[in-house]
Amino acid sequence: MKTPNTKNQLLGIICVFAIFVISNGRSRTMNSNNQKIRAVNLGGWLVTEGWMKPSLFDSIPNKDFLDGAGLQFKSATIGKFLCAELGGGTIIVANRTSASGWETFRLWRIDETNFHLRVFNKEFLGLDSNGINLVAVSTNSETSGIFEIIKKSDDSSHVRIKAPNGLFLQAKTEDSVTADSNGDGQWRDDDPSVFEMTKVETMRGEYQVTNGYGPTKAPKIMKVILDLHAAPGSQNGYEHSSGRDGFIEWGLTDETIRQTVDVIEFFTARYAKNPSLYAVELINEPRAPGVPLSVLTKYYEAGYKVVRKHAPNAFVVLSNRLSGEPKELFPVASGMKHVVVDVHYYNLFSDIFNDMTVEQNIDFIQTNRSAELQAITTANGPRIFVGEWVAEWQVRGATKQDFQRFSEAQLEVWGRASFGWAYWSLKNVNNHWSMDWMIKNGYINL
Repeated sequence: MKTPNTKNQLLGIICVFAIFVISNGRSRTMNSNNQKIRAVNLGGWLVTEGWMKPSLFDSIPNKDFLDGAGLQFKSATIGKFLCAELGGGTIIVANRTSASGWETFRLWRIDETNFHLRVFNKEFLGLDSNGINLVAVSTNSETSGIFEIIKKSDDSSHVRIKAPNGLFLQAKTEDSVTADSNGDGQWRDDDPSVFEMTKVETMRGEYQVTNGYGPTKAPKIMKVILDLHAAPGSQNGYEHSSGRDGFIEWGLTDETIRQTVDVIEFFTARYAKNPSLYAVELINEPRAPGVPLSVLTKYYEAGYKVVRKHAPNAFVVLSNRLSGEPKELFPVASGMKHVVVDVHYYNLFSDIFNDMTVEQNIDFIQTNRSAELQAITTANGPRIFVGEWVAEWQVRGATKQDFQRFSEAQLEVWGRASFGWAYWSLKNVNNHWSMDWMIKNGYINL
């Protein structure tokens, strides 16, 4: 296979996956000796989702008011909902007896109390040229103005909204909403600056957790492992390594190794100053004997050096060879700091699993896999990462309870890995390969 000879060509066949590390919401340091991770391989899903670890959001100030939250406001005086007339592009009124899309205002969070508010047609709330009437005509958040939402101290469902002019919104009539109240009343129903607020939509993802905590706190709880999944020529011949025809041709020339080192350096240099960079995995699943151990060792030594050049405290992860010896990477790892060996455990891809029963699969995890993991976990050796596993097997007709027991057995054994584990994958068309589906449907309990 002819290898590419330019960076642009190279990037076309390089695949970098990310592994999202699920933290406990506390600040974490790269060099903690007792730290373990729980993670999920994201592949193309470079996202955070609230179901993965709901407590990620617990310490966000005013966590109910995150980006994308859909709010509806009913005038305490008039008893009707605020509405972006025509969905946006004109005035805001207070004349709707029920609420739907035009009556829903979505938050763009600036800090815990200050927001831009976006309407159905994607315009932002602001004031008209007189600086009094509330309108939704601008599609530019920066020119529309900032609104502060203030909750009643003993009833968070009642709010006042301070407009960009420093005064409070009020609905004195159904036909218009104005920003001309001092907002110093007693929160009674006859105060037109008081609104009953209902939250009808919630988003809890990457943007919400990052913007909610802010640029200082967010990197302390969302961590990422960059994992190079495909290298020029293919390191295992499989589809996920960008194999062209099933042959393994990565490492046959110094050029393929040099190009791969260049990619590792490119990504490490790019993200080295981002505190969310937790580790760099130099390559995924090189396969023996197609990739000789001597070639892999040479690459790992070069890759380690360029990571350390830019990110001295990030972990460097070395993937074991498929069909290689369990401890064959220990000699090269012995001269490295903050180094991890990645092993992948599946009760699949081998004929020995074809006719196993439920009990035999579970026993294999608790006996064989447990012994394998114990054998490579040493006091002075590299940390061990079960970087891929899945609650799928060859058993036909298994019940939900069977899957639960199978996943529980794996969680218990993989939990002993000194660096932690990562499930494959976040989302997948095959339900049992999808951590999203497995958690939401009660097959895995974290």
